[in-house]
Amino acid sequence: MAEPASIEAATRRLYTAIEALEAAVGRRLEVERQEAALAAQLHALGADRSRLAAELDGAQARAHELAGANHEVSRRLGSAMETIRAVLAAHER
Repeated sequence: MAEPASIEAATRRLYTAIEALEAAVGRRLEVERQEAALAAQLHALGADRSRLAAELDGAQARAHELAGANHEVSRRLGSAMETIRAVLAAHER
């Protein structure tokens, strides 16, 4: 039969092992929480990137439209200036 001292030593080792296991489980749970938080941040960044890309596409399309409108206004102003010059020249004669 085992002596009480050896049973007490085995019990202490068992409790120590259980405490170490509990600590390892706690660390693992913390790592999993951190991984979940990082995954959520990554998802949010991906959504932001998609939204920003769509906004950039819209802004580029608008800039292209404005460049076209600017070109048309410039053409019309040039035409109007030529007409005014022609009217003034005809009036001076």
